Amino acid sequence: MNGPIVECVPNFSEGADAACIDAILCAMRGEGVYLLDWTMDADHNRSVVTIAGAPAAVVEAAIRGVGKAVELIDLTRKQGTHPRIGAADVIPFAPVSGLRLEQCALLARQAGLEIWRRFGVPIFFYEAAAARPDRANLDDVRKGQFEGLREAVNKDPSRRPDLGGLSLHPTAGACAVGARKILVTYNVSFDSADVALVRAMAREIKGASGGVKAVRALGVLAHGRAQLSINIPDFEATPISQVYRKLVALAAKHKAQIAGSEIVGLLPEAAYERESDWIRQLSRFDPETKILERRLAAPLRWPGD
Repeated sequence: MNGPIVECVPNFSEGADAACIDAILCAMRGEGVYLLDWTMDADHNRSVVTIAGAPAAVVEAAIRGVGKAVELIDLTRKQGTHPRIGAADVIPFAPVSGLRLEQCALLARQAGLEIWRRFGVPIFFYEAAAARPDRANLDDVRKGQFEGLREAVNKDPSRRPDLGGLSLHPTAGACAVGARKILVTYNVSFDSADVALVRAMAREIKGASGGVKAVRALGVLAHGRAQLSINIPDFEATPISQVYRKLVALAAKHKAQIAGSEIVGLLPEAAYERESDWIRQLSRFDPETKILERRLAAPLRWPGD
């Protein structure tokens, strides 16, 4: 690929209907846009798509994907373990090469404006694209999820969207559009179905609670096991091996056994610590298909190709 490259990782609130996600992927297909990865999770009721390419083309692809999600996903009929405020829940842009984070923030602002104009879905800007300091943290934007936010925007002026009126879209909710560094999502499962266990561990590992710097974590029940879903927003400042060491200590403290782990989406080459214990713990991890730079060199085929 020549020229600047931006990554976009839309998260859609549907994890069971493959035909729905296929339709969204087809809507995103376009010249200059490459499909790198997509996963569906029925327990989380969430699908995560990774695309990359020329900035203008990727912005347009993301907007079209949101439009198809608005058409097909009705949040009033959807539940799942993962927090969500929208059918197209989050649309983050991240620099890969030839771009700065500040430029990705401008791309996020452009995408958010077009989503509101075309589909009437209110927009919250977050992280580097945040219009207000209290919206830099995605967890703060998502507080209450779709149902709670639907009520809050009518009553509390501080919860109203950055773009949009006094109500959410009736079936598609709102969309959080942001800019950030490349995020690593690391899920760890335990040999237990005790959600209280992983919720306690989540509180202890989160950076906001004095755990590992900048780390975000959520304890859920997924695939019949207690699972810790961890977001590492800056793997250079906080290597995954550091997070894993903390996990091992917490597991020992709570007398829990790690049963498996996975990377959701793609992992940058610089985050791939080949000889680390956490790498050996991963389930179904193929570097040729799960390393970002390698997948860029050999992107997936779009549905229907």
